[in-house]
Amino acid sequence: MKPVDIGLAILVAVIWGLAFVASRIALEEFSPALMTALRFVVAAVPCLFVRKPDVSWPLLIAISGTLFLGQFLAQAYGLAHGVPVGLTSVIVQSQALFTIAFSVVAFREIPTRVQGVGIAVATTGLLMICGTVGYDFSAGAFLVLMGSPITFAIGNLLLRRARNVPMFDLFAWLCLVPPLPLLALALVTDGAQASLNSLIHISRTALACTVALGLISTSIAYWLWGRLLRDYTAAQVVPFALLVPFVGAAASSIVFGERFGPLRLSGMLIVVCGIAIMLLSKRSQVVPEIV
Repeated sequence: MKPVDIGLAILVAVIWGLAFVASRIALEEFSPALMTALRFVVAAVPCLFVRKPDVSWPLLIAISGTLFLGQFLAQAYGLAHGVPVGLTSVIVQSQALFTIAFSVVAFREIPTRVQGVGIAVATTGLLMICGTVGYDFSAGAFLVLMGSPITFAIGNLLLRRARNVPMFDLFAWLCLVPPLPLLALALVTDGAQASLNSLIHISRTALACTVALGLISTSIAYWLWGRLLRDYTAAQVVPFALLVPFVGAAASSIVFGERFGPLRLSGMLIVVCGIAIMLLSKRSQVVPEIV
């Protein structure tokens, strides 16, 4: 990779790591549904300036509903209900584990031995983290948060079907789908008056965080990431995502003073190691069809 593109890959990882902190701050004033809706209202602005890519509406809705709506709503819910920022960033990156697992079913891509080791290591780390649930956040919040990497992984596989389209245009139009259902959810769960009051009394800090989440973390960062994946192999680009949980954990320890016990910290590190093994290994083998 060119030095400038390596710098861009690191920049995207830093942006995504800091986005967890920004989300936590915004959630002090907004409900998970409303905050996520506002994030995509901002991120959908480029739709006014770019044409819809050559992707069918059902596929566009399916990708956005999983890769964006499902992933980020589950993240926001977990953060709003006490799951630490650093731990959340690690859990979300476990999407690599689920992506490989779902690829077995969807595309008959059998993991290599090295990937199998990575899956086993990451699963062990997740089980260790599960052993710490119930002390500072509920099992329910953790279960909802686990929906984030799962829907993320499904979105990754659906994204394969949107080929030969401009990445910026695609991600801009993907952002157009979540706002309406999320706003409807906010009205149902929070009430119209509470939602309106949150918008009227928004602080400058929450506003800045929300705009940053929509404009920088979603529109710009995803576009840069998509461009890198277009110009280089996934094996060259995707490992940079391993920086995200380290940035998220470091930033949360500075901003919120978060600390992790030995079992949870060990589990987090083991998950990241397992993901590293999976991402740095060779591609999966495709099982031939039996005629």
